Amino acid sequence: MKVTMSTSMDTETVRAAYDDVRSDNTETQWAVFKFEGPRIVCSATGAEFEKFREQFTENERAFGYIRIQTGDEMSKRQKFLFVTWVGSSVSVIQRAKMSTDKSVVKNVISNFAVELQLENSSEIDLGHFVEELNKAGGANYGTGVREI
Repeated sequence: MKVTMSTSMDTETVRAAYDDVRSDNTETQWAVFKFEGPRIVCSATGAEFEKFREQFTENERAFGYIRIQTGDEMSKRQKFLFVTWVGSSVSVIQRAKMSTDKSVVKNVISNFAVELQLENSSEIDLGHFVEELNKAGGANYGTGVREI
């Protein structure tokens, strides 16, 4: 019997979660994809950022896809951020596999403004994410006041 080491993905559930996050008609703001053995599956979806943060632990690898509203009082936009998570306790071999595993996920998760690779839970910060999206998105012309 041949044992395969290559990563596979539950494409159907990953795509469904991706579409759910992208939809303007649902409350879902994020999805997290984790490994079940060599298979990547959707492990959680939700609306609250705090719950998104809780998905990432130091002994695992994961991917996150999150919808964040950016812009100013004149123009609000939905932006999407792709996170690659490698916890600080993940083995060297598992770290090395992340680039090929990420390419598997990107076959479905293809539309995002910013991609971040994170290894420390302090980096999973909404302010940091908004800052990165604003940098990627160009100028913000807001004054903080909207004249009527």
